[in-house]
Amino acid sequence: LPGSYDSCRRDSAERFSVLLGDPPGASSYEMCTQEAFQTQRSQLVGLLVSGSLEGFESILDWLLSWEVLSWEDYEGLSLLGQPLSYLARRLLDTVWNKGTWGCEQLVAAVREAQTDCQALELSSCWDPHSPHPARDLQSHRPAIVRRLYSHVEDVLNLAWEQGFISQYERDEIRLPIFTSSQRARRLLDLATVKANGLAAFLLRHVQELPVPLAMPSEDAACKKYMSKLRTTISSQSRFLSTYDGAENLCLEEIYTENVLEIRTEMGLARSPQKSPATLSLEELFSTCGHLNEDADTVLVVGEAGSGKSTLLQRMHLLWASGRDFQEFLFVFPFSCRQLQCVAKPLSVQMLLFEHCCWPDFGQQEVFQFLLDHPNRVLLTFDGFDEFRFRFSDHERHCSPTDPTSVQNLLFNLLQGNLLKNARKVLTSRPDAVSALLRKYLRLEINLKGFSEEGIELYLRKCHREPGVADRLIRLLKTTSALHGLCHLPVVSWMVSKCHQELLLHGGGSPKTSTDMYLLILQHFLLHASPPDSVPHSLGSHLLRGRLPTLLHLGWLALWGLGMCCYVFSAKQLQAAHIDDEDISLGFLVHAKSVGPGSTTPLEFLHITFQCFFAALYLVLSTDVSPSLLRQLFICHGPRSSLLARLLPTTCVPRSERKEGSLAALLQEAEPHNLQITAAFLAGLLSREHRGLLAECQANEEALLRLQGRAQGCLSRSLHQHFRSIPPAVPGEAKSMHAMPGFLWLIRSLYEMQEERLAREAVRGLTVGHLKLTFCGVGPPECAALAFVLRHLRRPVALQLDHNSVGDIGVEQLLPCLSVCKALYLRDNNISDRGICKLIEHALHCEQLQKLALFNNKLTDGCAHSMARLLACKQNFLALRLGNNHITAAGAQALAEGLRANTSLQFLGFWGNKVGDEGAQALAEALGDHQSLRWLSLVGNDIGSVGARALALMLEKNVALEELCLEENHLQDEGVCSLAKGLERNSSLKVLKLSNNCITYLGAEGLLQALEKNDTILEVWLRGNTFSLEEMERLSQRDTRLLL
Repeated sequence: LPGSYDSCRRDSAERFSVLLGDPPGASSYEMCTQEAFQTQRSQLVGLLVSGSLEGFESILDWLLSWEVLSWEDYEGLSLLGQPLSYLARRLLDTVWNKGTWGCEQLVAAVREAQTDCQALELSSCWDPHSPHPARDLQSHRPAIVRRLYSHVEDVLNLAWEQGFISQYERDEIRLPIFTSSQRARRLLDLATVKANGLAAFLLRHVQELPVPLAMPSEDAACKKYMSKLRTTISSQSRFLSTYDGAENLCLEEIYTENVLEIRTEMGLARSPQKSPATLSLEELFSTCGHLNEDADTVLVVGEAGSGKSTLLQRMHLLWASGRDFQEFLFVFPFSCRQLQCVAKPLSVQMLLFEHCCWPDFGQQEVFQFLLDHPNRVLLTFDGFDEFRFRFSDHERHCSPTDPTSVQNLLFNLLQGNLLKNARKVLTSRPDAVSALLRKYLRLEINLKGFSEEGIELYLRKCHREPGVADRLIRLLKTTSALHGLCHLPVVSWMVSKCHQELLLHGGGSPKTSTDMYLLILQHFLLHASPPDSVPHSLGSHLLRGRLPTLLHLGWLALWGLGMCCYVFSAKQLQAAHIDDEDISLGFLVHAKSVGPGSTTPLEFLHITFQCFFAALYLVLSTDVSPSLLRQLFICHGPRSSLLARLLPTTCVPRSERKEGSLAALLQEAEPHNLQITAAFLAGLLSREHRGLLAECQANEEALLRLQGRAQGCLSRSLHQHFRSIPPAVPGEAKSMHAMPGFLWLIRSLYEMQEERLAREAVRGLTVGHLKLTFCGVGPPECAALAFVLRHLRRPVALQLDHNSVGDIGVEQLLPCLSVCKALYLRDNNISDRGICKLIEHALHCEQLQKLALFNNKLTDGCAHSMARLLACKQNFLALRLGNNHITAAGAQALAEGLRANTSLQFLGFWGNKVGDEGAQALAEALGDHQSLRWLSLVGNDIGSVGARALALMLEKNVALEELCLEENHLQDEGVCSLAKGLERNSSLKVLKLSNNCITYLGAEGLLQALEKNDTILEVWLRGNTFSLEEMERLSQRDTRLLL
């Protein structure tokens, strides 16, 4: 035994020597003595501080588990806010006082913390029912910390729910300054001092947690790089900055989930009768809804301000803190607006290391690891719509080490020609996504913005002071226009920032986006001004006092839009005469940049702010001629500039005049950015803001000329758009599917708030059907549509399927409901609340005859309103409620309305859960109904009892022509009942019974009924349990059986 101990000490000395940089074999027995330890003190301090705080705390874990450190020692070495060098020296002092054994154990702990080689071996070596749980938590601390790392949030919540920790203790551990491993350690520390069973709970629960994924390589350089990458991304992702960094918002505290839907079109990824699948952020890489299984890229699309960048920031933080996406060992975030500024050719290695995170050593080893294990790598590219190069797959590039242009590098990464099997997440506005790019997508996700519940939750997170959030929410619910704008997170943020102006200083109730951006401008101006130096309103005095700054920012914004530049260097800021005072206003913030460069560039808070300032410049600058606006509101093709024909080309080249310079910039700007700018311009030129801006203009007549030109151009553009609608097919209503730009023109008209223009715009419009499916229609667009369409002289069918209308959008549509003869709202995330408001208004709309509400969130709660609609409107023709959440109770309530109705012709109930009781109630109400021609009860859990009730209805009903009962469980008994009803029915032409577990016996009953019924034309029996021979025999006996 003494010999073994001496051997162990020599091994420790050898390891000690290697860790300090000495060659193997150079160590000696004496090096483990306290004197030798003290001699090497400076090198040891350097070793301990060369890593991160995480590495130092891992060393403490091992020393505590081996009982080298007492609990008092550990507490003295875990002081918050102390420099790592101070803690390292204190650790050396503590260990040196424990003699040679302590020095040797420190060397061993450093070794273990670097290799982490025993963590998995120890992960299941404790007794979950130990009589001494606190002692076992300490003995197995390194392994338990590793297990808790990815699950600490869930364990904290569970411990709080079961009463082991208080809410205060949970919140203290969850402070954003702590990493996940630090939170795990603080939870273990708390368990040591609490005697309420927390230690036993943790010992049991941690045992059940999954074993974390191990690195597929023991390469020290990779582990070091992964640690540095996590630390870098964590620091970048933890906070949202405003006011140029003077105020920080903790992402952890305010992040609110947006609505994420798998994008489906033309039947992709789902059944046509199913609602779009919704996802949480953590399910982004799930296995559902794949468009191309071989592709690596997930695309997240959403309009400007919908929260795409914040969603990626949240994803980065979850990975860096170890809470999610742990299947990836390396995450590399990039901004497309910054990448496009890179002029020199790049290789994959240069992109990852120079423009994200540089490895301190072992660059080739790290890069080779990434190439060998691409499935453990995630790359994110934010803002593809701000990348000035259009996607192309013409130039193939497959070498990860050979440089190429930045656009070619990105395009080949997205195609999978580079880093194949590495996951890529791309965000973009919809307009920038081409059909060619969609060929290379694994999944496409629609980011819908905040739900109504999300808006409320976000405001409560931002305002924890008593009463503030409640007052803001009440304000929003009473001002539907502002409420509708808030589905965009960027507007909810503005409402939160301007809560004092909205609640205390009479800021009014903004109706348009322009109103809201002027309000936030006031907020920033007041914030940057000395206290009590200006009035608390956006008067001309406040604007005029900052006019030079606004013009400087406006020119920079407009120049940036024209040059497709969204991050600005010091040289560019100087050229635009931007000084420190302009920057201090707060609309320019430091861009998140980890690439090379001595100074951090600046960018506008958001792309919409850049567009707003560009519009402000066009209105306030004396250098802008009205002729510049003459084609601003013309809709062009997807890639042509909105102002491509603004001036003759001879007026643009090399013109030194300001007007020529402006024209050139506008010609080159991206169309979707110019659309936002034009909408703001229309809003700024509205009557409401005319006085404010006129007092800032040296020439009021120039402003009036701008206003007149903008109004005239907007009106003519809408008339041209309507005149382009092809003539109606003979015998059919004239229909119009919205072309690109139509909604933007409507939004611009709404921003201007000119009733006369709206009336003139639709004068003479004769379409009978207006189709706006898959157009990204949200509450603001609904408000704009209602503002214009309510002036129609003829009723129109309005189709808004597959959008983001929601309950708030339904409320915005109410003003135009009186001119709608039909309203189609499929797939719009509408609940009972929205539909009840709609029906309350529809009762007074004589023209409305059809409602299509399938694939929403309706329940029995809206059934009584539906019944009232049917009972009161005796000209109502069609009600489609398929694929909602209506049960037997809802069907019974609706049946009461059917009894009093004499006009309904179409009733769609597929995909609900009415069951036998609901089917029975509907059947009883429809027995004597004289007008219903089509009834669908597909997929409603109807069995033989419901079938008997429907059979009795068929015996009495003389109007029904088509009955759809597919995907129930009627079986032979139910089908035989229906057959008896058919024998006495004289109106039914189509009976659909597919997928009902029907055998040959049930088909025989149908055949007997068909012998006595000459009216019926088709009986669908597909998907039932017939053999091939039985199907052949049945087809021969009666061709009306469709098998």
